[in-house]
Amino acid sequence: MKRDLPKVEVGARPGVRSDISLTALNRWSPDLRAEANDDASISILDPIGADIWGDGVTAKRIAGALRSIGDRPVTVNINSPGGDVFEGLAIYNLLREHSAEVTVKVLGLAASAASVIAMAGDQVRIGRAAFLMIHNSWVLAMGDRNALREVADWLEPFDTALADVYHARTGIDAAKLSTMMDQETWINGQGAVDQGFADDLLAADQITVDGDAEAAKALRAEKQFDILAARAGLPRSAARDLLREVKGGMPGATPTHMPEAVDIVAEINGLRASLKT
Repeated sequence: MKRDLPKVEVGARPGVRSDISLTALNRWSPDLRAEANDDASISILDPIGADIWGDGVTAKRIAGALRSIGDRPVTVNINSPGGDVFEGLAIYNLLREHSAEVTVKVLGLAASAASVIAMAGDQVRIGRAAFLMIHNSWVLAMGDRNALREVADWLEPFDTALADVYHARTGIDAAKLSTMMDQETWINGQGAVDQGFADDLLAADQITVDGDAEAAKALRAEKQFDILAARAGLPRSAARDLLREVKGGMPGATPTHMPEAVDIVAEINGLRASLKT
């Protein structure tokens, strides 16, 4: 049965870029997949919004997938650290407006913008070990103190709209939801069901892991690196060269030690500066 979900007005602002929380990025396991997919399923298994390389999940891509599926029930598999909240709201609106029932499966993580997308499901199922993360709109902005005050005022209605979306599904008081968002709240699978963010838990056999533990660890590190490199504005070829250096100069080698995200950002910014000289 289709739920009556609120529509959200979406609008970006020049000079403001929504971004991924490093906490969410560090907790994301990109090796999780749905056990079975069909031609009426959509996978959201990457950050939300396109980066400079053209990667990421966009409203344009989701709209195309929904056109191909047509007036049939659709399953949306989510494992994403979030990303562009405005792109996420646009995807939420597309799924909300789909004519047939939408079932959302949260496989591992639906953080930030991805948690809003998850709320578009008429039915939401979540893995027992999976998490939702809700917080206020998280952006990068440039300007003087007056411009930044204007950005804060401009963002406030979006945070209110996010709270309204969570309220429509859960029935939790909007003021309490706003407090949860202020605190960046992480909600595990059972907690999501208990609080109304999800309808029930996914069976363990509906989630699969690509590769063994070491391969999964390497994939997670490389995905994090790619996202941070794109954020720093590195060309893909330069990012791949730097990653080989981090691995010890051996293409395809598994790193014995992967620096923390902040260290990688420093490496990327240093290489970016050297490329400009």
